[in-house]
Amino acid sequence: MTAYLIRNVSVVGAEPTDLLIRDGLVAEAGAGLTAPDATVLDATGLVALPGLVDLHTHLREPGREDAETVESGSRAAALGGYTAVCAMANTSPVADTAGVVEQVWRLGREAGLVDVQPIGAVTVGLAGERLAELGAMADSAARVRIFSDDGHCVADPRLMRRALEYVKAFDGVVAQHAEEPRLTEGAQMHEGEVSTRLGLAGWPAVAEEAIIARDVLLAEHVGSRLHICHVSTAGSVEVLRQAKTRGVRVTAEVTPHHLLLTDEKAASYDPVFKVNPPLRTATDIAALRAALADGVIDIIATDHAPHAVEDKECEWAYARPGMLGLETALSIALDVLGPQWDLIAERMSRAPARIAGLDSHGLDPAPGVPANLTLVDPAARRVIEPAELASRSRNTPYARMTLPGRIVATFLRGEPTVLDGKAVK
Repeated sequence: MTAYLIRNVSVVGAEPTDLLIRDGLVAEAGAGLTAPDATVLDATGLVALPGLVDLHTHLREPGREDAETVESGSRAAALGGYTAVCAMANTSPVADTAGVVEQVWRLGREAGLVDVQPIGAVTVGLAGERLAELGAMADSAARVRIFSDDGHCVADPRLMRRALEYVKAFDGVVAQHAEEPRLTEGAQMHEGEVSTRLGLAGWPAVAEEAIIARDVLLAEHVGSRLHICHVSTAGSVEVLRQAKTRGVRVTAEVTPHHLLLTDEKAASYDPVFKVNPPLRTATDIAALRAALADGVIDIIATDHAPHAVEDKECEWAYARPGMLGLETALSIALDVLGPQWDLIAERMSRAPARIAGLDSHGLDPAPGVPANLTLVDPAARRVIEPAELASRSRNTPYARMTLPGRIVATFLRGEPTVLDGKAVK
């Protein structure tokens, strides 16, 4: 294993120092380090962050390898500064058995670019009718700890309660796609002034807020861990704030696109802006940003949702919802938050690693810590060119936008997966 000496790097925004990486660990940290056998990387002007962790990634394999594979999604993640991603269960077949989650886990290990941690389905086939093999998935080689029917809401309150009770036995988490389906049937975008003007059926904010309110009460009753996926409304923030004040074991995520883009984008009728939950209003964005800053929202998660061309380049009504996110998430965080490195490290690495139980991730670079880290050039600006993305899909809402920050290098257990901004494998 090659040793690396990273010179003059700012660790999470602190004064520049040197880091020596050896045998998969950060072996030493301090000014003026020497290591004759090490490959030297000049990191002057760069910031070292703990490797980013994404709690919400769609890798599409098995079943939709035309849109993404575990390998291509892993490469996109590494280029985005990630060292671990949690792969959602809405594959084909659905990841609702030990066999399927182990397949995804093994594909991730074979790719070797990031640690791929499968998320298991809550219900069989995502159908919302009976619980999937939660215990078998938890006991499998993949050691699943998060369960979600993402893309579908676990709408039956009795089933949701049973899931929360089941995972409590092994300190698991149920991650809810909060959407009351009877309030969103036929919905095409956020319900509001823009949807009225465009004549598109609306997705009301209350459809999200009602499920979150119900589920925090269930989690409080059971004493179990609940995670809310892709929070998108100001009302949801207030429900979560009250729940956390009462000590409910609830965490929440927000996506980069819900921090930046508003429902006005739908006026173009460009399906790249169609997403679930939909883009909301400027008022919602302000509330989400404030909640991210004060900790009501715990993490930024990408909801990386690649789609094949035929599923996106069509009429708005028929387009599949979803956007790419892995290769641009840190840039959006910098654009929204500025260079608040400790906050970025907390929301994009430490907190998601804690929620997922990924003990070797989310640790600031320091002696004795696994060398899972990323080097960022905060002064760089880049134009997003879809054809240059590593994902098999091209449905990025940031095409030809100029965004701040560039990932220069990513290390997974001391081995570089990205060097000089390019994937090693």
